[in-house]
Amino acid sequence: MSSNVRVRFAPSPTGSLHIGGAHTALFNWL
Repeated sequence: MSSNVRVRFAPSPTGSLHIGGAHTALFNWL
């Protein structure tokens, strides 16, 4: 599951956005 989210947010222009998106996705999934 985490891998899918990472790959999905991988093409982000900024690393911060990727981390923020991953955290948001994790919270939403939980």
